[in-house]
Amino acid sequence: MSTPIIFYNTLSHQRERFKPHHRRLVTMYTCGPTVYNYAHIGNLRTYIFEDVLKRVLLYNGYKVKHVMNITDVGHLTSDADEGEDKMEKGSKREGRSAWDIAAFYTAAFFSDIKQLNIILPEKFPRATDHIREQIHLVKRLERRGYTYRTVDGIYFDTSKLPDYGKLANLQKQELKAGARIDIGDKKNITDFALWKFSPTLEKRQMEWKSPWGVGFPGWHLECSAMSTKYLGQPFDIHCGGIDHIPVHHTNEIAESEAAYNKPLANYWLHGEFLLIDENKMAKSGENFITLATLRTHGFSPLAYRYFVLQTYYRKQLNFSWEALGAAETALERLYAAARLLPASLSSSPKQNKSRNKKIAGPLPELKQTFLAHINSDLDIPTALGELWSLIREKKIDVKTLLDFDRVLGLGIKEHLREPRVTLPNDVKQIVTERNEARAKKNWAESDRLRAELEKLGYEVNDSPSGTTVKKKRP
Repeated sequence: MSTPIIFYNTLSHQRERFKPHHRRLVTMYTCGPTVYNYAHIGNLRTYIFEDVLKRVLLYNGYKVKHVMNITDVGHLTSDADEGEDKMEKGSKREGRSAWDIAAFYTAAFFSDIKQLNIILPEKFPRATDHIREQIHLVKRLERRGYTYRTVDGIYFDTSKLPDYGKLANLQKQELKAGARIDIGDKKNITDFALWKFSPTLEKRQMEWKSPWGVGFPGWHLECSAMSTKYLGQPFDIHCGGIDHIPVHHTNEIAESEAAYNKPLANYWLHGEFLLIDENKMAKSGENFITLATLRTHGFSPLAYRYFVLQTYYRKQLNFSWEALGAAETALERLYAAARLLPASLSSSPKQNKSRNKKIAGPLPELKQTFLAHINSDLDIPTALGELWSLIREKKIDVKTLLDFDRVLGLGIKEHLREPRVTLPNDVKQIVTERNEARAKKNWAESDRLRAELEKLGYEVNDSPSGTTVKKKRP
């Protein structure tokens, strides 16, 4: 390949040239949602980064076998294997069964990622559909001497692995199992639950029989069991948010490598946090913003996608409504610019004026530059900056822009025609009078009519491509 793909591998703590296990097929597992509530836009930033990763691989000519799990049991409110199961918590919060909660929020998640133009994974396995595989994995670890029993479950003994914690690049004594101080019956603070027993005085909605007693699987177990089932071991790429590194992904590696004595995945990529007021976004906090929240404020989901693409995935990103508004304006400018581009810079001027002519392929020299950016650890911000330079300098055509959008995923093709804007008749009349005033260079009258439109609740944007008028956001 002329332009190698370079990724920062969390496992090696350095940038590496990507070499998949199979020549033209990439196997990839990404940690999906815990479906007890809506995904917030911090979660969605991670899914956008993973979608861009997949798109870059596809753009480079690879086929991608992508698996994303649905966590619908076993994720407790504390990473220290303590607290309430989040599905049971959601059930109590809304007065519906845990199964109904899982179904509802799974559907909501699918709706979110569709609106963000995220390519669906090939498989969406649910934890509750793979209890047998998870029990099999615990039995295998038990036979290999990595487990022990406590009063509340079957635990993995991390002291048996000399390289435990290698993903986080921390010494064992620095690793913490959440906020736990009293480790109870656990042998080591970093030991984690493989199978939790149901409370003796309480019947859970989600519980299963096992060789060790009635209970439910630990959170980390599902990803290990399902990724190995559908992708084999080792597979190429494992992804998630940066918060997965010290506990969830560290424990996946431990149990999977202990069970099969070989790596779980060869490349580990992690996206940074989305912040609001410099604090991590969380479902338990007041800064819980969903995609629906953005829509109620008048923003399109793809405006949020554009907002995310402006920042390198390994850098923290601070959210503000002003920044999102600027991103939406930039995206609308991109759509408008696309409508003005020639069909092909390599064709004759006469052909350029016709959008019905057959369009040539993307400009090779521009594609190579674009590849150099996106293949350098998903440097989408630099690629976007280069794209805008090409538009300003009129050095790009429609076909090349649409080719680049295979990676950006901004839906440019759907915006090549002028959008239809329905305005009330009185507003249309003011817009017509203002256009006439501008044509006569009567700037005072133009400003007066702009003020009248704004008083009626409309935004007015003048640009070289014309004037747009739209309703202000609430």
